[in-house]
Amino acid sequence: MTGQDIVMKDPEIDPKNVIKNRETLYRLMISQLFYDGHQTLAVQLSNLIQAEPPCPPSDRLLHLMLLGTVHEPDRSKKNETTNNNHAQSFSSFDNSLGPGLDLEYETETQTQAPEPAQYETAYVTSHKGNCRAGAFSADGQLIATGSVDASIKILDVDRMLAKSAPDEMAPGDQAGGHPVIRTLYDHLEEVTCLEFHPREPILVSGSRDFSVKLFDFSKASVKKAFRTITDADQIRCLSFHPTGDFLIVGTNHPVIRLYDINTAQCFVCSIPNHQHTAGITSVKYSPDAKTYASAGKDGSIKLWDGVSNRCINTFVKAHDSYEVCSVAFTRNGKYLLSSGKDSLIKLWELSTSRCLIAYTGAGTTGKQEHKAQAIFNHTEDYVMFPDEATTSLCAWNSRNASRKQLLSLGHNGPVRLIVHSPTAPAFLTCSDDFRARFWYRRMPTH
Repeated sequence: MTGQDIVMKDPEIDPKNVIKNRETLYRLMISQLFYDGHQTLAVQLSNLIQAEPPCPPSDRLLHLMLLGTVHEPDRSKKNETTNNNHAQSFSSFDNSLGPGLDLEYETETQTQAPEPAQYETAYVTSHKGNCRAGAFSADGQLIATGSVDASIKILDVDRMLAKSAPDEMAPGDQAGGHPVIRTLYDHLEEVTCLEFHPREPILVSGSRDFSVKLFDFSKASVKKAFRTITDADQIRCLSFHPTGDFLIVGTNHPVIRLYDINTAQCFVCSIPNHQHTAGITSVKYSPDAKTYASAGKDGSIKLWDGVSNRCINTFVKAHDSYEVCSVAFTRNGKYLLSSGKDSLIKLWELSTSRCLIAYTGAGTTGKQEHKAQAIFNHTEDYVMFPDEATTSLCAWNSRNASRKQLLSLGHNGPVRLIVHSPTAPAFLTCSDDFRARFWYRRMPTH
């Protein structure tokens, strides 16, 4: 049978018929595998999809691939358009960060971002108790740290960098002040979570004292919150709606709260079987705010409609029944990164509800004691995760899950929180040794 015969007998392609199109794709794959001499693989795939009639050897898929890559629309323009659309709806992303993670279009992407192992400690700040909460502002210019001692600090990134490399400062540069620009005391117990407002100079905090507090840090003298929301349980995690008008809050109670921050009105999903069955460990809004994700001690990950507040999908036993510790969306909202107490990190494709990639090799000494977060770097080229047993940072290529060099995090206790800058090669680690470390990758100067 010639290639032309195959073309003649092809069904007409209907772009909307996904099932039929996948069938055609798999038949082309089987033919290509036979053609290239991979008989065993071809037979396995044939049996798996029950290919009828049998597929002849053919080199057609290679030719289609060559044609397709020549005529494929410019992906960089596509990504710019996507990012611009986001930017119009919310204050979104810096185009210099690149396209982010998109496995639908990219396979072999060259990254310009530095490997996490190349970062160095630029500044260390200490609390009087275990440091367990931290956050970056949306523009990457500020960080906040929170502690078991109930205090919160806000630090200026430029000033931290100036302290770590005074020789690089230009004469008359104003970055020479003390990095800690605000210290806030308004909680009665451990500060468990922090997040900056996406648009305003407001920091929100959650605590074991059952309260959520909003601080206006534009005022130099600020010490107390301008608004306090009192809950019925200890606050574990929170996430701002991209407009900054709403806040989702997770507590030790299974029901997620949605607060209007202007009125302090609380909304919850009214359908009991939509809820988690144990406390909430992580909540995150998607960049377009259409959905939000939650992780629970019950081992499940849930996706919620951002408008109706109803659960639209559940990944049961997402980490093999272990507690799920963190969830994070990619910038395009197509994928969700999760970590569990099994020390596995997983990338979920939300359109198909399946785990696409598992990042393995961290925590090989057994079950981890504390919850730890899996995060992306600012360009989404790397996945990062603090290994509890060795107090070092594990990193992987986000696309092919290859392990990268370890980085010793230099803490004398478990790392309880890690968060990466949204705009630059910088991250923050908070530890039970009372310290928070600010890490930065200085670009070599020639």
